[in-house]
Amino acid sequence: MVIQRDVGHHVAYTTREVGQYLVVEASVGIVVIWDKRTSVFIKLAPSYKGTVCGLCGNFDQRSSNDFTTRDHMVVESELDFGNSWKEAPTCPDVSATPEPCALRPHRRSWAEKQCSIIKGPVFGVCHSKVDPKPFYEACVHDSCSCDTGGDCECFCSAVAAYAQECTKEGACVFWRTPELCPIFCDYYNPPNECQWHYEPCGNHSFETCRTISGVHSNISVSHLEGEAPCGARDPACQGGPGSLR
Repeated sequence: MVIQRDVGHHVAYTTREVGQYLVVEASVGIVVIWDKRTSVFIKLAPSYKGTVCGLCGNFDQRSSNDFTTRDHMVVESELDFGNSWKEAPTCPDVSATPEPCALRPHRRSWAEKQCSIIKGPVFGVCHSKVDPKPFYEACVHDSCSCDTGGDCECFCSAVAAYAQECTKEGACVFWRTPELCPIFCDYYNPPNECQWHYEPCGNHSFETCRTISGVHSNISVSHLEGEAPCGARDPACQGGPGSLR
């Protein structure tokens, strides 16, 4: 369902499924990627570099100035930054940053134990490429926040975010297991056949530099994990139905 928020120029767009994600590509060079759960990613065409602003940063490849306020001031406080981008001046300022682990101390030990996978040997090949510390802290924060259902979903999304950054840097990690945040693509295969398998490192057949339904895109989404079709000689098929490679 499309909700018309305001009046403006028509923007052509197309939607498609890539792995476990829903990808919306707009003709203006913007791609929105949703994992159908708790994560949304926004990718921009290179032409937007250094020309945007707001809560998602300014896309100039420098994280040090991402907290730029509406008045073009770089601040350190996330509260000052967030409050500056309020849509309505009548909305009250947020005065405190929620600390979910302090509010739910019974969740902290579980969150820290689960999220330690990010700092552990499973992701060891990636640690020199992508700093695990901020991703671990975000994982603990998010895992403490989800205590009313879907708690594992928040944890899994947080780890998947780090795994995705690792894949972008050429460090693919097979971190999911049947017990830890599983994706059972193989469950849908016919008996004794392999039509689908889980691909943790993305699929280069998802590279985008083409035109679909009049929408041209040169933004790659090849790093997205999820289901991929089995090839005739795909090693992932060797394990047979029910395997998770």
